[in-house]
Amino acid sequence: MTHLHQREIDSMSEEARASRLKELQEELLQLRAELSLGGRPSNMGAFRTTRRSIARLKTKIQNSKKE
Repeated sequence: MTHLHQREIDSMSEEARASRLKELQEELLQLRAELSLGGRPSNMGAFRTTRRSIARLKTKIQNSKKE
């Protein structure tokens, strides 16, 4: 599942956040590859939710480094 709620991110450890970020980036890469090969993605909403989840994780990682 690509969508992450803020509560889920807050409860994760730093290592879990980093690994989940990598997984989501790979998933986005696969979605883009599927689109570039001329096919229609099975779920267009997956782009949006994946990008937003990546943004949430990056924001949390960046804010935790400032503290």
